[in-house]
Amino acid sequence: MLTVRKSHERGHANHGWLDSYHTFSFAGYRDPRWMGFGPLRVINDDRVAPGAGFPMHSHSDMEIVTWVLAGALEHKDSLGNGGVILPGEAQRMRAGHGISHSEYNASGTEPVHLLQIWIEPDAYGLEPGYEQVGFTPDSLAGQLRLIASSDGREGSVTIHQDAAIRAGRLAAGDRVTLALAPGRRAWVHVATGRVKVRGYPLEAGDAVAAVGETAVEIEALDASEVISFDLAA
Repeated sequence: MLTVRKSHERGHANHGWLDSYHTFSFAGYRDPRWMGFGPLRVINDDRVAPGAGFPMHSHSDMEIVTWVLAGALEHKDSLGNGGVILPGEAQRMRAGHGISHSEYNASGTEPVHLLQIWIEPDAYGLEPGYEQVGFTPDSLAGQLRLIASSDGREGSVTIHQDAAIRAGRLAAGDRVTLALAPGRRAWVHVATGRVKVRGYPLEAGDAVAAVGETAVEIEALDASEVISFDLAA
């Protein structure tokens, strides 16, 4: 069964410096129908104004994956990590028993567009941690490239959950398939562009949930960037 989640149905908060869309309930946005999807708890589609950002704040017991779509995001945390996240780089921050971090647009002139993803871990009170991995444009082109997994396979960042996150940059006309093992479910988020999933046209910000399916076929109608989640049922 496929269930479509349209972009305009998401929660929305515009703070001036931050324009954010919430796929699932978050902060002041609450919808009991959309509290998450399995261990996938948050997909925030954020645009941060030049020079602005989130001051130091704390998290616990969450696997937080950041994927930048355009621009550059500067990160600092209480573990002493710091750096800039660029498109094609996956950052994973394990909040564990507690971590503080800040995130700022690294540019004073251009906005940054990013997805911040929260995955509930399979254990609590873990040691906080940080990981950042870059992927070549070729490895993301025309396919769904693994960027986060439970075991760090294929050079992906490691998350403490039975989940696999893949990203793909598709040209118009490209077709890719996300195969699902028995007992798995999938969430496919269209980050940019337009695609079609089994006849359903999807635009940037739209998503589709797949339950009881063996595969999800994606066809790009325009140049598009897609993020998929392979999750235990």
